Amino acid sequence: MADDSEIEIEPYDGPAGGWGSLRGVAEILPREKVPPLETARELWRQNKTDGFACVSCAWPKPAKPHPFEFCENGAKATAWELTSARVTPQFFLDATVSELRAWSDYDLEQAGRLTKPLRYDGGLDRYVETTWNEAFVAIATELRRVDPKSAIFYTSGRASLEASYLYGLFARAYGSQNLPDSSNMCHESTSVGLKEAIGSAVGTVVLEDFDTCDAILFFGQNVGTNSPRMLHTLRDAAKRSCEIITFNPLRERALERFTDPQNPFEMLTGQETQISTQYHQVKVGGDLAAMVGIAKALIARDDEAQADGQPPVIDHEFIAEHTKGFSEFAAFVRASEWIAIEAESGLRREALMSAADVYARSKAVIAVYGMGLTQHKFGVANVRMLMNLLLLRGNIGRPGAGICPVRGHSNVQGQRTVGITEKPELAPLDTLKALYGFEPPRTKGWDTVEACQAVLDHKAKAFIGLGGNFVRAVPDTDRIEAQWPNLVLTVHIATKLNRSHLLPGKAAWLLPCLGRIEEDVRAGVRQAVSIEDSTSCIHGSVGKASPADPELMSETAIVCSLAAATLEPNGAMPWTRWANDYSLIRGAIEATYPELFSDFNGRLFTPGGFNKGVPARDRIWKTESGKAEFEVPPGLSAVGHSDQPGRYRLTTLRSNDQFNTTVYGFHDRFRGIKGTRRIVFMSPIDIVREGLADGQEISLISDADDDVHREVRGLRVVPYQIPQGCLAAYFPECNPLMALADHALKSHVPAAKSVPVRISAGRRST
Repeated sequence: MADDSEIEIEPYDGPAGGWGSLRGVAEILPREKVPPLETARELWRQNKTDGFACVSCAWPKPAKPHPFEFCENGAKATAWELTSARVTPQFFLDATVSELRAWSDYDLEQAGRLTKPLRYDGGLDRYVETTWNEAFVAIATELRRVDPKSAIFYTSGRASLEASYLYGLFARAYGSQNLPDSSNMCHESTSVGLKEAIGSAVGTVVLEDFDTCDAILFFGQNVGTNSPRMLHTLRDAAKRSCEIITFNPLRERALERFTDPQNPFEMLTGQETQISTQYHQVKVGGDLAAMVGIAKALIARDDEAQADGQPPVIDHEFIAEHTKGFSEFAAFVRASEWIAIEAESGLRREALMSAADVYARSKAVIAVYGMGLTQHKFGVANVRMLMNLLLLRGNIGRPGAGICPVRGHSNVQGQRTVGITEKPELAPLDTLKALYGFEPPRTKGWDTVEACQAVLDHKAKAFIGLGGNFVRAVPDTDRIEAQWPNLVLTVHIATKLNRSHLLPGKAAWLLPCLGRIEEDVRAGVRQAVSIEDSTSCIHGSVGKASPADPELMSETAIVCSLAAATLEPNGAMPWTRWANDYSLIRGAIEATYPELFSDFNGRLFTPGGFNKGVPARDRIWKTESGKAEFEVPPGLSAVGHSDQPGRYRLTTLRSNDQFNTTVYGFHDRFRGIKGTRRIVFMSPIDIVREGLADGQEISLISDADDDVHREVRGLRVVPYQIPQGCLAAYFPECNPLMALADHALKSHVPAAKSVPVRISAGRRST
């Protein structure tokens, strides 16, 4: 646990990567007490064709990998899973669940790997050891007692394609369409926006496109903490003079300069690669206005070019043949005033014109983005506006061009591909009915926001979590935590202990599982699984590390056992055979999605993965109109609430020592923070305006439009390069400030990147 005496806050002058990255890896290995030889072997296998897919980010595994195809955070994730620390049943004899709730998130996960199936004993307020069979029978009994429509089947983004497919099948055969997942919290705005715009709900680029693009537009994605392996791709692009135009509220070191830890010359000489050729610190939620400004500059120049008889700036031929709605969009852009664009984006007209200059002269452009676009009230509009920019110059469906949403968890995109969705229209229900002889539910289920609301309204009765730390990850954390124990049943399939496990329902089980890195032997045969990366490529993954405990079961086998115990026997669903031979599951996936997974088993370990195919990449537009569609934005702001005196826009973010809700340590090297996570980044001008001081302790209070009091206390003020009126602080510590009702329209993604808050001043730090 962090100690105030260990807090150090000072600017970091080094590049991303470099010796700092190597020191970060060197620090975590002894902390996790991982055997050195096993660590070296597994890191060597990480993200290799015949190795295992990293359990953290979803950046592609290249066909020709680097000697060490892992990043600092990937190494931390591997060490975290290979830790020699163990949470045995004795652990729960030494501490009650109530006592464990006082532990920090970091300390809970540092306790080590779960080893035995556990049942919560309410009288003792402890988890007690049980057997696998007892757990499966008891859970099945509880599930049969509740209405399937009141049961939530949540999926973390790290679950494999095999486990995810069977999990969705289990839920629907049981009668539940409530299949919220990690996408609901991050890139659902992508799934909705891209589907509307181009008919394909995923990105259109592949890794090779970065070899030939002329420019990259980079919005709201901090590569240094979220997908560091991507830095190799950006470095190579920058080295060949590809221009990278970055829009981000904070100055993030990885988007400025990078030293390749795998390049001996760069390490010895301190050579750095400049990543961004332009860096624009857009106001939180101001990306929409910035993109309108770029479009305005392009259309104005095109008007001038046509008037002067010069070559056009926008691609009229592509627009005429492949798109719909350009005239209405262009009219909106022309009518948008520069003074309003500047005010909302926080950028000068000249800066946006400079970005437009690069876009106008670049033949092939990739647009990269992350949750800085998706997690706003108008997150879908953000995605649509970025697509508008690409359509203006025909940058969809040609080499070196396209849209690239960077996913977080390693298989968060893939699980949606194989049926994890609450939306019946996105699942192959008729095919499932034909293959397995049951009637799937046809009504819409609960997404993450709706599942949380169902908990608050006492409509939800059961929760099964396939990985993740659901309660800690969602908005309105305090309200959800207070109601969670009212659930009739909670089941968590997990590798390590986390806060969600300490909120047991009236009946509760913890089912420990193998990690992806560990050897999974079923019926005497080592099994492999598969994942889908951010570029729609499918990769095989095989673990070889020694399991944390010989009795551990894989996620796939646990799902099969739960389904077999709960459902009526059905010869078309051979749960036991599936549990013992994952190739049969891949055969079932292929039968369900023949166009996407042809020869699935034969192509499993294709170097670089095999692409499932994205119609829009071939300019096949599966929209209602049969064309790519421009959209008129709803306005210039993505945040959905007005600026008022004393109200700030809070954006939540990860540290360098973190992946999603998993905290590896208290060091955010790139931002100069060590020893604490309870900080708030603030403009020096705002600090003076509020009468605050560097290091002063403050509280943030939600300024949502409801009567609920939400407050996070004990945050230390840290001066930082961030636009005035904007704040930044860590997720999930600030999730209690996020109102559940404050989410993206259409997609329901929590608006975690633009939370309205006010400051309450406290004592000054000494």
